[in-house]
Amino acid sequence: MSLSPQPDETIEPSPVETPFAAAFDPERDLSITRIIRAPRAIVWRAWTDPDRLARWWIPAPMTARVERLELVPGGALITSMSEDGKTFEPHMNAVFVTVEASRRIVFTNALDAQWRPASPAPVAVTAEFTLTDHPEGTAYRATARHASADDRARHEELGFVDGWTMVTAALAALVEREV
Repeated sequence: MSLSPQPDETIEPSPVETPFAAAFDPERDLSITRIIRAPRAIVWRAWTDPDRLARWWIPAPMTARVERLELVPGGALITSMSEDGKTFEPHMNAVFVTVEASRRIVFTNALDAQWRPASPAPVAVTAEFTLTDHPEGTAYRATARHASADDRARHEELGFVDGWTMVTAALAALVEREV
């Protein structure tokens, strides 16, 4: 059997497989869901436009600045935060793992934007955001995956539910005004 193509045949590229979506592990994962009353395309635009992302990415009254937003696998997500809107400090330095247009975003801060192993404070996380059609708009799910139950507990103690609920509400408010 020959592995190289013969002169009269072509080899089609293999279809790109969607990376495995891990099952939710209640021992190590945290998640919130919300129905956003806007089409997926509008919610997606709020993720892909740096100006829109900056408007909802961090709980108010903090403000965000998007330094790099490279929505491709291996691309950078770097954001800064500010209490006064003038002095910014680092917030997120992460790498996108999976980007499925209008459907799913996965990033991790366990690697920084230079692809170096990181030890982010307060906890390393792989975050997955899914958008699915819903009769009222978009079903939005945000999941934080942790290396251990202790990391999950720490993230929960630091206010995961309140913080991620607040930014999801800000996202919803932004996009629902655009409908």
